[in-house]
Amino acid sequence: MSKKIAILHTSFVFVSVEPVINNLIAELIPDAEVIHFVDSDVLATVVREQGISANSALRMTHLAQAAEAAGADIIFSACSSLGPALDVAARSVHTPIVKIDEAMAIQAAREGTKIGVLATVPTTLGPTSDLISARAAEIGRTVTIEQRLCSGAFDVLMSGDRAKHDEMVTEQAMDLAKSVDMIVLSQASMNRLAGSLHEQTKLPVLSSPRIGVEYLAQRVAELGE
Repeated sequence: MSKKIAILHTSFVFVSVEPVINNLIAELIPDAEVIHFVDSDVLATVVREQGISANSALRMTHLAQAAEAAGADIIFSACSSLGPALDVAARSVHTPIVKIDEAMAIQAAREGTKIGVLATVPTTLGPTSDLISARAAEIGRTVTIEQRLCSGAFDVLMSGDRAKHDEMVTEQAMDLAKSVDMIVLSQASMNRLAGSLHEQTKLPVLSSPRIGVEYLAQRVAELGE
């Protein structure tokens, strides 16, 4: 019996620009039915307001409720910035919610000590860092986190200039690598750079989509039991 996975998006980046999540689900959960729910303005609102307002959290709750009404078996949140809002949304739906960066945060907490969190949108830095710190605390590990913003790179990517985006992110990663022992890419939109950044920095570089979707696949399998 195939499962229905609802993906919640806060921009069209994974719907039209970077189909990485769809590709991974097709590979790892091939019989799943995937439906998409997009609020393409809520991330812009969070960036503008420099945080998640009650209204922004409510918008994610509405997306989750729409996904549940559509018969989703599980909800996958594709946006790291809105992670805390999904904790709020989870309280108003019965459908399980999986965050794209949950598994990555668990791995970083287990394996990293000085962790560099690299982002191209300022709003992902806090939620990703907080998630890693929380997971580290749960297992009794002490980690230090250095946050680094690659300002403007996300806008460059959305304008279609991948090469310039990649150059900007690589430059920041190389500098960050001087003071950390692991780099966490806090947005899935940087995913395809993980391999080259690992080669250039010689550090472990974690990116959320594959480990996030592998974790989703595990949760989907548990639903069938």
